Amino acid sequence: MSSRRSGSRQSGVSSEITDAQINDLINKLQRLIPELARRSDKVSPTKVLKETCNYIKNLHREVDDLSDRLSQLLDTIDPNSAQAAIIRSLFM
Repeated sequence: MSSRRSGSRQSGVSSEITDAQINDLINKLQRLIPELARRSDKVSPTKVLKETCNYIKNLHREVDDLSDRLSQLLDTIDPNSAQAAIIRSLFM
């Protein structure tokens, strides 16, 4: 077991994680990432983590873009309308 994983302790409780748990988490991540979920072959843990980071970055960009579009839409409609209230609720 790597000292990076087994050496850390919080409040006297061991926070060790086994290699089997890490492998299980990597497999779960692979199934969650669309680019990797379509693949039937084994993907390296490094590739899974890199693709996960890229996927999260893309999701952040999409959220930012959608927020910008909603803001622009909100600027073009009556602020007291039901549609404006719905759009404002999406920001919360």
